[in-house]
Amino acid sequence: MTITMLILLLVALLVIVGVAVFFWFVSTQRELVNLDEKCRNALSQIEVQMNSRWDALLAVAKAATTYAKHESETLIKTIEGRRGMEVRSAADVNLQQSAFAEVLSKLMAVHEAYPDLKASGLFKEAMDNIKKFEDNVRMSRMIYNDSATRMNRFVRQWPSSFVANYLHFGLKDYLKIDDEKKRDMPGLFT
Repeated sequence: MTITMLILLLVALLVIVGVAVFFWFVSTQRELVNLDEKCRNALSQIEVQMNSRWDALLAVAKAATTYAKHESETLIKTIEGRRGMEVRSAADVNLQQSAFAEVLSKLMAVHEAYPDLKASGLFKEAMDNIKKFEDNVRMSRMIYNDSATRMNRFVRQWPSSFVANYLHFGLKDYLKIDDEKKRDMPGLFT
């Protein structure tokens, strides 16, 4: 009788442990999916903000058309080619950022070459919109990096790392500094 009781107790204990492990596994899988979706959502938000920023830049280029027809037409074609690019990874975000900076610098050169353009209300309004979208992109980038940090922490921590590895959840790339010159702090007081 005591051996039968011991076996029943052992079976009951194994069932309880098995159920607990199963629920922990399901809970961990759900948390991984939740974190992965937050990262995807954050990338999607960056894509939306970048496309809005390209739209604002297009408005600036169109405002410059009457002042510098050839330069603005080239910029408009470049902008339309860049708009709508999909953002699926941190590398895509960095690529878009450098392309945007390049086009914006060309547009600012047109702006400097045509003083009347500086006084244009449409130009000023569009530049204000670009600044607003720049701030939105910056905030979206911070949200993505925060989401990636949470995901990476969960993927790397024990014991959730077992489930992450088993279900093929990997680390998320962080968004990097978009301009290497910004990496070194400029001399503000020199």
